[in-house]
Amino acid sequence: MNGREWVVEAFGCEPERLRNSAVLHALFNAMIADLSLNPVSEAQWHTFPPPGGVTGVCILAESHLTVHTFPEHGSLCLNLFCCTPREPWDWATRLAEHVGATHVNVRVLEREYVDVVVPGALR
Repeated sequence: MNGREWVVEAFGCEPERLRNSAVLHALFNAMIADLSLNPVSEAQWHTFPPPGGVTGVCILAESHLTVHTFPEHGSLCLNLFCCTPREPWDWATRLAEHVGATHVNVRVLEREYVDVVVPGALR
């Protein structure tokens, strides 16, 4: 068994949406509902003074969901780690809907829980 982690960068976002914690809260809620995630508490938000953005974190039974926005650059960085795999999420479409993203880069990391010993491999 392994977990899955998504490291996401979105560009071309609308700066005003990136400054609005309610918009980002709606994004978190959509992800939580669509991916059947289980928050253990309410998300926490910190808004930076202009021109800064918003940082949000939600602790999940599955692990965590975080976002940090950069309205001055029209971008955001998002991280979702789940201890069990989830179905793919349409990151590009959903981030376009929520924050106006025009380009989305997604890296998916498989997180192994068992140390596999490979003969001849450096340790």
